[in-house]
Amino acid sequence: MPTGAGKSLCYQLPAIIRDGLTVVVSPLVALMDDQVAGLQGNGIAAACIHSNRPRAENVADWRRAQGGEAKILYMSPERLMTERMLGALDRLPLKMIVVDEAHCISKWGASFRPEYEALSGLKDRFPEVTLSAFTATADAATRSDIVAKLFHGDGGVVVQGFDRPNLWLGVAPKTDWRRQLLDFLEPRRGASGIVYCLSRRLTEEVSDFLCREDFRALPYHAGLSPEVRKENQETFMAEDGVVMVATIAFGMGVDKPDIRYVFHLNLPGSVEAYYQEIGRAGRDGEPAEAMMLFGLDDMRMRRQFISQDGDDDDHKRREHHRLDSLLAYCEATGCRRRTLLDYFSEQIEPCGNCDTCQDPPVLINGTEQACALMQAIVQTGERFGGAHVVDVLRGSSSERIQARGHDNLAAFGAGAAQSKKFWQGFLRQCIAGGFLTIDIEGFGGLKLTRRGRAVLNGEEQFLYREISEGRRSRHKTDRSGDPEISDGDIDIELYSKLKSLRRELAGARNVPAYVVFADAALRDMCLLRPETMDGFAQVNGVGPKKLNDYGEVFLEAIRAHTRAA
Repeated sequence: MPTGAGKSLCYQLPAIIRDGLTVVVSPLVALMDDQVAGLQGNGIAAACIHSNRPRAENVADWRRAQGGEAKILYMSPERLMTERMLGALDRLPLKMIVVDEAHCISKWGASFRPEYEALSGLKDRFPEVTLSAFTATADAATRSDIVAKLFHGDGGVVVQGFDRPNLWLGVAPKTDWRRQLLDFLEPRRGASGIVYCLSRRLTEEVSDFLCREDFRALPYHAGLSPEVRKENQETFMAEDGVVMVATIAFGMGVDKPDIRYVFHLNLPGSVEAYYQEIGRAGRDGEPAEAMMLFGLDDMRMRRQFISQDGDDDDHKRREHHRLDSLLAYCEATGCRRRTLLDYFSEQIEPCGNCDTCQDPPVLINGTEQACALMQAIVQTGERFGGAHVVDVLRGSSSERIQARGHDNLAAFGAGAAQSKKFWQGFLRQCIAGGFLTIDIEGFGGLKLTRRGRAVLNGEEQFLYREISEGRRSRHKTDRSGDPEISDGDIDIELYSKLKSLRRELAGARNVPAYVVFADAALRDMCLLRPETMDGFAQVNGVGPKKLNDYGEVFLEAIRAHTRAA
């Protein structure tokens, strides 16, 4: 079920109604504390046992469960999966075991938290006890993994859906994260939100930066003491207008209903992780926003994290493929929500509530290139990943290609005119558009979908968004990659007027300001001072749709300023 849809009720209500004890296995201390506090606040007898509590409190809660006073007992897998605890539960009227955030069974397994792997023994240890598992973030492969490990292949699977229509979705290439973050947060002062960062160091840096900009920002990461983490989380949960700057150590199961935005400063680890993290926002059903920046350094770091994640090669391979799917989401040319839900095997019509729906990119007919790519995939047997297929396309005479005879294929060298970077971006867009799929459960081989075969058969076109080859923009750039324009280069008064106009238009359309125009476009307007629609079309960042939607109103603002000067 989607985040915030009421999964907890599905096991809490039966636990309250039926006789006996229900044990809930939960991965995080903060999540357990929040759940128990919420239940106790509603007058429901719940207890928990974990390592961050004083021993006397753990003993008292165990005795409450033992005596039948507590109907629901929360524990970590590490606490549950000891012979002493399992033996103690043998002597109690245990009726139900619930594994919450069940995707962790597949995600962590033996290499990180071996007790998650050990949960597979519960079905045999307690054959008469109802066993269930809940998650918001399991693709088909993860669901199969949970069924195999926890239920020994014999489990009923119920999938309600994944869509959160109230969440606006947006992605942008990372250029200057400080400016991009401030542009996003400035109109949202007073709203509660989360900024996710990849590292502890960056979390502290961003938190300090936002405090200097007069935001109330608090850090949260595993390097802080439990007391500081608890204090910061309680402040965020209880007060309005706090920005929580955090690593993924914060968030699983956080149930603050009025979080209005989640901003990813770095690329998450997978589509599942991204979906889990944006699910913190808008749990009250009101409009909320999920914005992500991504850059080449993020991709490199994520690949590095996966390669260093233990010795399980099969696990690493699947995580690399999941990361490929997230990169394809970032490259989406059509409805971003459609691409996201496609990953979870859920089909929808274009949503109208994402950046690509509201400001569609200019597309290029790439049917010829798509056919060349798909021919290479088909001719190599739909068994190879993107790197090998691109090498075949570009005519690389590597030992691997020669050993398989792929240098004799008709597709060999058919894409030599384009760079490797072009084909990598083109490939991601083919996956994002649903023309190709990655076999996550297999060995990452690329396969044609029904839509892909339609392109290959001449029944459908393939349109792609222009792929940057690293060309320099018309402005000289500083080290951040943004146009380097000092205050002396532009009319600051005009720039302020254009920013105010952008804010008004964004408010009227209920979209972020950068969806109307980025700061770089406003600066270009100040430099060029266009007087006609043709002139306005030359502004950096103005495509046909924005020209039609905003051209006249911005031209009039520029003319009015010029007349008054």
